[in-house]
Amino acid sequence: MRSYGILLILVLALAGCKPEHVSEQVRSVRTVVVDPKPVLDGRQAVGEVKPRYESDLSFRVAGKLVARRVDVGATVKQGDILASLDVQDYQNKLRSAEADVSSAEAALVEAQSTEERLGKLLKNGWTPRANYDTALHNLRAAEAKLAAANASLALTRDQLNYTELKAEFDGVITAMGAEAGQNVTAGQMVARLARLSDKDAVFNIAETALLDHRNEGAEVIVWPLSNPQLTIDGVVREVSPVADATTRTYTVKVTLKDPPPSLRFGMSIGGRWKGSPALVVALPLPVLFEKDGAPAVWVFDPQSGSSMLKPVTVARYDADTAVIASGLAKGDTVITAGINTLREGQKVRLANAAPGGSTEQ
Repeated sequence: MRSYGILLILVLALAGCKPEHVSEQVRSVRTVVVDPKPVLDGRQAVGEVKPRYESDLSFRVAGKLVARRVDVGATVKQGDILASLDVQDYQNKLRSAEADVSSAEAALVEAQSTEERLGKLLKNGWTPRANYDTALHNLRAAEAKLAAANASLALTRDQLNYTELKAEFDGVITAMGAEAGQNVTAGQMVARLARLSDKDAVFNIAETALLDHRNEGAEVIVWPLSNPQLTIDGVVREVSPVADATTRTYTVKVTLKDPPPSLRFGMSIGGRWKGSPALVVALPLPVLFEKDGAPAVWVFDPQSGSSMLKPVTVARYDADTAVIASGLAKGDTVITAGINTLREGQKVRLANAAPGGSTEQ
């Protein structure tokens, strides 16, 4: 009986005791203090040097190509002969046209003589009016026939001249479309001629990189991939209004200012937009978290000494950083390490608080 009493006293004593307060676990985290810094747009693109003016030259008449005087890479002057057609057929046409003109001239002389003679007879009343009208009609027909013959002769002479393909301007041959002995049609490309003085840098730009630089006239810095130290200024001349159906990129043509002779057509080049540095917040990619399907970062709340998840807007992603467009202010403390097991309102202890928040690009 006494043992039961002692047990009851112990139970009551234990029931009356209050459990001690268990201290909340404090996590140690690494942080970085947001400090926006001026950083140039680090986005770059790789393109190709192409001629601004390039023409496909062709014969204006058909025929057999008997001579090709230039090869790809040849430098030519305006008026230089690039290729020639067989002229035999066109010389025959020229002789025929000249004969037609001589015949028309003889017919016109005869018609003029007849009209003049009958005109005098009609004036003296020695011939009927109908005879003179017929002579006058034959005269007008002879004049028209001579005019047609002269026009045909001029056309035939032009066709004979067209058997020589000449350079329209000073430039370099970038392609050939026919060989000697080949029959070519009128309009078929025989040589492609490009101006040496006007060069474009052509890039295929993704939509995300084009959003901030859509306007023509934007300044661009270009350099050959084989010589990055050689920088050339350029201006955006043309932006394709439609994306490529396969690559979903936009073609951007940049006119180069005073390109050096060493910059040849077809060379691979790099380029980036030229502009004033902008104040940005660049954070390492592992810092990004997710909240309600949107990007967010863990920040330290100095008043409560705890962590909180703050939504942010990402302007762009670079190689190993994310450029934050909005959501963070200067002085915010972003937690960079130990974020995988954090929870809202958890007490944290700062292992460091070095200034940062910007990554050089």
